[in-house]
Amino acid sequence: MSRQRLNAVSEETPPSDTSVTIGSCANVNLSAGTVVGAPRLWLQLEGVTLLVGSLVAFSTTHRSWWLVPLVLFLPDLFMAGYLGGTRIGARVYNLAHSTPLPALMVGCGWWQNKQLFMALGLVWLGHIGMDRLFTFGLKYPDHFQHTHLSSPHGNHGSSITRG
Repeated sequence: MSRQRLNAVSEETPPSDTSVTIGSCANVNLSAGTVVGAPRLWLQLEGVTLLVGSLVAFSTTHRSWWLVPLVLFLPDLFMAGYLGGTRIGARVYNLAHSTPLPALMVGCGWWQNKQLFMALGLVWLGHIGMDRLFTFGLKYPDHFQHTHLSSPHGNHGSSITRG
């Protein structure tokens, strides 16, 4: 993040109990971008809907249910991207924890009549829904625990003070 952009962030965002000084140039509110209140609850509802919907759709693939627990947590292997630092880690993690790739996988599986491919994509979507339900959101590049649904300080955006 450039120094000019950091200064703009600190001017626009009043300091709160979760702001920090980066270097000597600016205060940055670490909870900035974290969804709070009713929208956060709607995103959790969206997550449970995605989880349940993907499992209902999975039942139409005629695949064994043991496949679900076997592959449900495979997208979390993308946390290994954090070995390259928080910026790379966030990008790799977010790639595996957003819906476009598994939705494309489900679509290709349906189009090519590949039930296993479709089933794996549905389990992947279920994983994303489960993560949203439990407020494991998309990552920001500054800290592993800073997501669109929680802050790195564990307050999950519920008590953020705005000035």
